[in-house]
Amino acid sequence: MKVAVMTDSTAYIPKAIREQWDIYMVPLNVVFGHESYQEEVDLSIDDFYSLVKNEAELPKTSQPSFGLITQTLEELAKDYDAVISIHLSSGISGTYQSVLSANNMVDGIEVYGFDSEISCMPQGFYVLEAAEMARNGAEPEEIIERLNEMKQSMKAYFVVDDLSHLHRGGRLSGAQALVGSMLQIKPVLHFEDTKIVPFEKIRTQKRAYKRIKGLFEEDAQTGKPIRAVVIHANCEAEAEDFKRDLEQQFPNAEIMLSYFGPVIGTHLGEGALGLGWYFK
Repeated sequence: MKVAVMTDSTAYIPKAIREQWDIYMVPLNVVFGHESYQEEVDLSIDDFYSLVKNEAELPKTSQPSFGLITQTLEELAKDYDAVISIHLSSGISGTYQSVLSANNMVDGIEVYGFDSEISCMPQGFYVLEAAEMARNGAEPEEIIERLNEMKQSMKAYFVVDDLSHLHRGGRLSGAQALVGSMLQIKPVLHFEDTKIVPFEKIRTQKRAYKRIKGLFEEDAQTGKPIRAVVIHANCEAEAEDFKRDLEQQFPNAEIMLSYFGPVIGTHLGEGALGLGWYFK
């Protein structure tokens, strides 16, 4: 059986790596006023943050169109018998559900959907694992079983620098955002039951980073091989410093650097920083 691997743009897997591993991608959309852009296709991360700075209102985001998903599956059906389709958490987007619905509209290929219950490069970890297994001839059921195994140890925490984005997105009241900003509150967020929810509210960014590092240490000190990723929203120098610090303290961890692209960056805001990991 020939198995394809598909994901969406919020995995933020660089194009060169997608091409290397034959990973197919359907982009989500970012809308500034009347202009709609396909993430990772016609809107780069640098262009996005420049646009955000010059716009009075935050952009809106939307899932890939049903037509695009169906068209992509029809193309895959010409060369593949099945597709492992891995998407951002169903609690923050309808993309996963749309792919499952599209499965009923396309003949000649079986879709095995996987709700990552997360996003960004932690979602990408699932995709890369699936792509390697597919290339080595694994059956779809084997791949899904491995992804579920990975999910048992997959974790991610994010520190938000600017509370106004959470306020505009309806996660904080205006008063909470104002008081939080005055007190230098830096919410640490994580995914729980497919949704992004507060984990802790911490005073100052330095303490928030230290808290995330402590959470990582609980798993890293077991000595098991860990794959991790530091994720940033247009604050690469800070992310590099954080990554270097982790690498020095935890030699058993393989640590990558990634970014919050336009869709996720819209909701977290510039300056956000995250750390995700799982046991290899």
